Amino acid sequence: MKANFNEAADSPPITPPGAETEVLDREFGRTLGQISRHSAVFFAGTLFTMAAGYLVKIYVARVLGAEQLGLYALGMTLVSLTQLFGTLGLHGTAARYVAVYKAKGNWNALRGLLTRSVGIVVFLNVALAFGLIFYGGWISRNLYHAPDLSQYLPLFAALSVLGALSVFYCQVLAGFKEITKRTVITNFVGSPLVIALTVLLLALGTGMWGYLSAQIISNVAVVTLLVVVAWKLTPAPARFSFSALPPLDSDVKSFTAAFFGMNVVDFLSTQADKIILGLYLNARVLGIYVLASTLSAFIPIILQSVNQIFAPVIADLHAQGRQDVLEKLFQTLTKWILGLTLPLGFVMFVFALPLMRIFGPDFEAGRPVLVIGAVGQLVNCGVGSVGYLLLMSGNQKRLMKVQFAMAGVSVLMNVALIPLLGIVGAAIAAAVVNVGQNLWNLYEVRKALKIFPYNRGYYALLIPTVFTAVAVTLLRLWTAALAHQWLVILLALALAYALFGGFSIAYVLDADDRMIARTAWLKLRGMRKKG
Repeated sequence: MKANFNEAADSPPITPPGAETEVLDREFGRTLGQISRHSAVFFAGTLFTMAAGYLVKIYVARVLGAEQLGLYALGMTLVSLTQLFGTLGLHGTAARYVAVYKAKGNWNALRGLLTRSVGIVVFLNVALAFGLIFYGGWISRNLYHAPDLSQYLPLFAALSVLGALSVFYCQVLAGFKEITKRTVITNFVGSPLVIALTVLLLALGTGMWGYLSAQIISNVAVVTLLVVVAWKLTPAPARFSFSALPPLDSDVKSFTAAFFGMNVVDFLSTQADKIILGLYLNARVLGIYVLASTLSAFIPIILQSVNQIFAPVIADLHAQGRQDVLEKLFQTLTKWILGLTLPLGFVMFVFALPLMRIFGPDFEAGRPVLVIGAVGQLVNCGVGSVGYLLLMSGNQKRLMKVQFAMAGVSVLMNVALIPLLGIVGAAIAAAVVNVGQNLWNLYEVRKALKIFPYNRGYYALLIPTVFTAVAVTLLRLWTAALAHQWLVILLALALAYALFGGFSIAYVLDADDRMIARTAWLKLRGMRKKG
């Protein structure tokens, strides 16, 4: 009897039927609720920033004109370059390993990571800022053929330092899964401040100096608040002290190097068009291109909102070996991202010309850039968070392979197409790279993680998609002669989301979708009660 008892005690416990499914559903529901809550706040903040920023962009475009906007875009390529080498990929490392060390309670390792990272970021960015001030003028004159850019280099240098600190501490808060606090600071404090200062300073006739000064002042306020919140979120044993710092783990160094490499190729992919346009054409044409591509960049707003909290969740679930929960989240979130993005994409696509006219007659030439960019961004949203799935699951080498290859494609296509087609060629190159990179990442996710976002539920999206596309197109045809096209665009957005939402409720939502909807509704009710 004793032997039998010990044998039974050593054997694995018998799992009741359906227990694994119940655990999966419970973990899925808890994680999905967390993602929904934080993403909703981030989305609200981004939407607020987008709406207010859109109005300010109209004002800025009309006051500064296409040429000044082109100079600003050229200056920001230099800022992006200094930030690339000033962060060395440490911001991505912070997002992942803050979450990992927090989950494990390894406060000493977290202290070493944060202390070393902050020191490196501050030192490098200050040094590079001085380099930009003293040597940026040569680039402005000899490469960009825009000598007027030189006078603004000290302001761009200040923006590069503040921007790097902002990016780093935003990722620290993401690692702590405090997207709500980060959104309040960046979107509800920083954005209104920069908008108010921009309008005030431009109204006083300060031109580009005022536009850049408004951004510097806002960045100072944002960085200060981010640092304070990050300090409060950091457990006392993980805060800065003069005691000896532990060495960085080898996997942290490897991840940092890989993330920096990905940032390099991402810089080539995203900035190659602007740099080559600056080399071949002029600041005015670049200003038109940047404005149109910025509008198309609003389309993945839902994807960006989800990614902010889903990224550390991926790292957490992968570390626990919960691939089942991760796959279910991937499928559900991707369907919602695509469904909530399609109406906005349709409106951008169909109303591209009146959208560009709002900024002034000079910007009408940017219509094809907006249309082509919209197509690329819809594909980006249609595959979901594939890049973050590779990065946060330790498959950064696969992601690097894709990005290196597509960066080469980006440079070659821009060099080949821009001299022939101008800004249309740059838009085609950007869209091809966007589509190719995302589809390749999707293949790598399926190969490495054995998960795939699509199931039969996606077929149901065809019904609301067709009705919405037809309705928006007909509205454009019937209202083309109306004077106030901005009112028609707002009507088109409302109509698109109303139709898509109505048909989705009837034909698309399953049990998991209703869970998301219920969580969002409860969050909305809670916000109303607090209000």
